[in-house]
Amino acid sequence: MTEPSPEQSTRHTLVVDLLFGFAVFAVVAIAVGADVSGRGNQPLGYGLAVVLGALMLARRRLPLFVLAATCVLVIANYVIDLPTIGLAVPMAGALYSAAEAGHTRWALGGATALLTLSTLIRLGEGQDAAYLLGYELATTVAVMGAAIALGDGTRQRREGARQRRRIAVLDAQAREAEAAERTARERTRIARDLHDAVGHHLSVVSLHSAVASEALEEGAEDPSVARTELDHVSRAAREGLRDLRATVRALRDPGGEVEPVAGLAHLEALASSVRDAGVRVEVSGSPGEGLPGLVDAVAYRVVQEALTNTLRHARARHARVLVERDGDGLTVTVTDDGGSGRTPVREGSGLTGMRERVRMAEGTLEVGPDPAGGFRVRARLPIGGGA
Repeated sequence: MTEPSPEQSTRHTLVVDLLFGFAVFAVVAIAVGADVSGRGNQPLGYGLAVVLGALMLARRRLPLFVLAATCVLVIANYVIDLPTIGLAVPMAGALYSAAEAGHTRWALGGATALLTLSTLIRLGEGQDAAYLLGYELATTVAVMGAAIALGDGTRQRREGARQRRRIAVLDAQAREAEAAERTARERTRIARDLHDAVGHHLSVVSLHSAVASEALEEGAEDPSVARTELDHVSRAAREGLRDLRATVRALRDPGGEVEPVAGLAHLEALASSVRDAGVRVEVSGSPGEGLPGLVDAVAYRVVQEALTNTLRHARARHARVLVERDGDGLTVTVTDDGGSGRTPVREGSGLTGMRERVRMAEGTLEVGPDPAGGFRVRARLPIGGGA
């Protein structure tokens, strides 16, 4: 439903207050015209009716003032001996407005004080107590109580609607924040997957291309070296394209079948690609059976990124991969004999992605110089941890 404009809301409020004021004026004027007490002085009584009706125009801005002024005018009506107008009818509008504005206690207090004062005065004047207490007082209390209850109910409904609107706004903001967080996490995951899947193969391509270029520049009569290096380039490029296509396919079809993620079972193939690039890689240890899929994938990605960094930055000749499993965890350690240009450690996207993956598996990661020389990456992954 369309919300009314501010101009429409203001116009509607003014119309309601005018009708409210006219109703109070009309009821009091009818009571003055009937003049059941026979006191006379009707012109002044009609003037009082006009003032009581006009007060309703200020009931929203000054509800307590309207309540107090109405009480004073009703008391003055009896003090200066004007035609009887009762208590409930002229007071109903003021009591309703005070309760609607949130001043229910003031409305109850004003009504109680006025009823008590009026009843004591009229009993002191010798009016019939049975009629006064048994009929008129009960009727007046019922009308005043209904006015206060109606005003307080209107306020509560308005507050309820305001709270519902606020909850709806907060809920929409929460959904937007959650969607933004999901988008940020997805962007991070995509960046991490692309870096891990393609970065290693591109590093291999770069190294073999450099070797092939050097072999061709030297003008060797036997082109077998260049041909071998170009074969490595071709193989690494095909593997990189395969991983890239798998990643793009998963992004385009999130609900489709996901290809198995590489794990430690592919560790020897990974080491072989690094050996082809000129680094001797020694793999020892075994992850054993029944390794959780997340731990298996994270361990493989840690080794892949560590060996990729060895190719890119270490200028190493030898690297060692150690996989150790104990009762409650898996530890993978990658060391090399390089280190030139790698101290201090600079946190690039590769190391950042490595830390994020290890954190997902609730593990710990140590990256830095190896006390025995070279560089070391060690990840400790709890088996059964992570989700």
